Amino acid sequence: MGIIAFLVIGLLAGLIARALMPGNQSMGLIATTLLGVAGSFVGGFVASLFRSDGRIFDLHPTGLLFSVLGALLVLFLVGMAGGRRRVRV
Repeated sequence: MGIIAFLVIGLLAGLIARALMPGNQSMGLIATTLLGVAGSFVGGFVASLFRSDGRIFDLHPTGLLFSVLGALLVLFLVGMAGGRRRVRV
């Protein structure tokens, strides 16, 4: 049940992040889910920076709020890396 809940949270985080990010993100349902899952791990890293237990680089997922924030960060970085490409005819 854990992996299914993780994928559902990833899908929700990806959908919310795509709705909040301005611009057109042309990706399907699977890519949106993967975006949310990646955002969950990025959000887990960001959340671990605010903890005082000393374990910064532990790879763990986090709740919906930090998953959405992480997915927004991933979308922003992918948008910056992709940039706009001009096609010459």
